[in-house]
Amino acid sequence: MNDLIKKAQQLHSLTLEEIIYLLQQKNNEEELAQAADIIRQKYVGDGIHLRGLIEFSNICRQNCLYCGLRRDNKKIERYRLNDQMIVEMAKKAKNYGYKTVVLQSGEDVFFTAGMLADIVKKIKEMDLAVTLSIGERSFEEYEILKKAGADRFLLRIETTDEKLYDKMDPGMSFINRRRCLADLKKLNYEVGTGCLVGLPGQSMESLANDILFFQQIDADMIGIGPLIPNEDTPLAKVKSGDFSLTRKMVALIRLLLPEANIPATTAMETLQPNARTIILCSGANVVMPNVTEGDYRRKYALYPGKICVADTPEQCRSCMGNKISSIGRYISTDKGFRQRNI
Repeated sequence: MNDLIKKAQQLHSLTLEEIIYLLQQKNNEEELAQAADIIRQKYVGDGIHLRGLIEFSNICRQNCLYCGLRRDNKKIERYRLNDQMIVEMAKKAKNYGYKTVVLQSGEDVFFTAGMLADIVKKIKEMDLAVTLSIGERSFEEYEILKKAGADRFLLRIETTDEKLYDKMDPGMSFINRRRCLADLKKLNYEVGTGCLVGLPGQSMESLANDILFFQQIDADMIGIGPLIPNEDTPLAKVKSGDFSLTRKMVALIRLLLPEANIPATTAMETLQPNARTIILCSGANVVMPNVTEGDYRRKYALYPGKICVADTPEQCRSCMGNKISSIGRYISTDKGFRQRNI
């Protein structure tokens, strides 16, 4: 086991079988986390990048079994922010010290590429980096948004097991998801992706293949989160994803993609208090505090037990700053683009 961890540290390469072995072991979580933290410090340093998250619409055309925003969920209170509200929240995010804003929504096609491009242009005038997380669009739409100034795009694959993908994401196409990621790469976005840990029917081999896929596409950012069952979805009664396994996934991704930006996702804190600081000490270097204002935070109900829904953006910024200081790290003052060192 220790030889494999050393191999990952030195070569940033493991076989499928070696990754499966490390994921299966019960007594290696701390060793993996410590090794990943060393590689994190070496390749991306002690700075932590904050991305201000603006959840501008919870309307979605897709029907993923695990997601509270799914089309067939009739219990959720739907909303859309208008362009002035989005731009105003971005302006406040800049005043709080953020260098990047993340515009995130369900797959809400009310927002055309042209509408979103106008919003992106206004935000870019504030000297902010812009990340989009709006789902599947055409090459032409992605191109319009890139020309408007969008820097990054988050599109999680969720699972690279095609049969599992088809089951979890009815009506969607695994091939089209791959096409979207390839299009984003062609257009020179910084591309973020990731997976869910704990999907029913998911195997260790599937998770290991996810990691190899992230390497294969040379992902710039990888977000890993545990499944948190939502009572208003078909997966209401399944078990939550395992925190320890999620942590090991983060550590292995840092070891195998040493330059990548890896967030400590908010969902982890639903499973364990102080999870984000634990994950930041296990290879992660990004946090995405919510800068959405008012009751919209509660309405963006991906999963139950979401933390900080009653906090203001200012409280979130202050709280995260204190957590980062408590582990001897600091908030980065740059925009957090991937630095290629290998």
